[in-house]
Amino acid sequence: MDSFFFCEKKKPMEERAMLQESEVQAYFEELNKNSGIILGLDSIRELMAELGDVQEELQMIHVAGTNGKGSVCTMISSILMEAGVRVGTYTSPAVFGRMEQYQVNGTKITEKEFAKILSQIESACMRMTAKGRCHPTAFEVETAAAFLYFYQKKCQIVVLETGMGGATDATNIIQKPLVSVLTSISMDHMKFLGQSLEEIAQVKAGIVKEGCPVVAALPKQPQVMQILKEACKKKRAELIFCDERQAKSISYCVSQRTLRFWYEGIGELGLCMMGVYQVQNAICAIETAKILRTLGISILDDAIRRGLEKAYWEGRFSILSQNPLVIMDGAHNADAAKKLCETLKRGFTNYKIIYIIGVLADKDHEEMLRIMLPLAWKVFTVTPIHPRAMDGQALAQEAEKYHDDVTYCPSLGQAVEQTFKNVLSKDAMALAFGSLSYLKELREILKEKLDYD
Repeated sequence: MDSFFFCEKKKPMEERAMLQESEVQAYFEELNKNSGIILGLDSIRELMAELGDVQEELQMIHVAGTNGKGSVCTMISSILMEAGVRVGTYTSPAVFGRMEQYQVNGTKITEKEFAKILSQIESACMRMTAKGRCHPTAFEVETAAAFLYFYQKKCQIVVLETGMGGATDATNIIQKPLVSVLTSISMDHMKFLGQSLEEIAQVKAGIVKEGCPVVAALPKQPQVMQILKEACKKKRAELIFCDERQAKSISYCVSQRTLRFWYEGIGELGLCMMGVYQVQNAICAIETAKILRTLGISILDDAIRRGLEKAYWEGRFSILSQNPLVIMDGAHNADAAKKLCETLKRGFTNYKIIYIIGVLADKDHEEMLRIMLPLAWKVFTVTPIHPRAMDGQALAQEAEKYHDDVTYCPSLGQAVEQTFKNVLSKDAMALAFGSLSYLKELREILKEKLDYD
């Protein structure tokens, strides 16, 4: 058996008529209540068999890692679109809306389309439970929906992001990806993936398939590098490491919202995703495109340039306003905090930086604070609206170990108001980070306050 956990036998969910758009949220709440997180491939295999194993008809690029997966997926998809490929993109989790997880050539699935796809998935789930099988989890349903939707939309290539893992992630049902991509690997989701970096790397490397090429961000930890090398050797898979040091002359133009760098063989490139950590992600996307060329897919250098220039993944060092300068970033673990800190040091040291921070209790928030707070001018803490949120007042007490100007705000709106009282100084900027869970609310507050779309 591939599952780490065996589900408890439950009564089948009551059969329903065609799902309506307004019922989708309630449907997923019911799924989460009944299943939670169960790692393993048994259930998704049975579900996809009920759906005709349509995933086997799709050409896929499979992306795993701890940080950077969504950005790399976005970059690869953008390059493919510029090359004239009809591309489907599946990412998780949803930050600004569930529909963003499913895109064809950059266009999100509509709520009507999604409800229709879910109805087909739910019928398959009912057939499973009628046979005495457990109902698939919410993530398995989401993943099956991606496969079915992209199949029905006749996508030529699908860029597929794993959930939290690799080997036992529902997306790993795919047998022969065109390319497997591994972004940076670090400590996160230890409850499910393992308590050591080695254990986590082994799980992530589980997406490596027999004879399928692998592109990987160059690990900083020798033990992770060795694990990736051994996994690829065992599967006779070509391994290409991507080192951010291959990029030269990195520079920022905040007014144009652009990061520029030079890469051998391609020349000067521009990114509108401005975190310095995006350079390594871009190199992963470039090397993936080069492998696709060897497989007969026509991708010109100009498609790579245009694709990277147009690629945008909201919530990753996203500039929401330039006057005043307001940025949000999804950094939510220690490794992401280190990358965010490097970005600030490389291009934003001329600003007094005001932080808005909200975190989840099960993250290594103290290490994040230790890394980030030396660069802050002022700090405001909040409590994200999330079941696993850390109380913002407790976060403030923790932050006071590393900074002497920390204020707890009972609401995100109050944090924004307090920030704006200080950020209007021409040499100040605001940065919100710590958890993806509150960025949607932040964006909505800023839209109203700054009157932008």
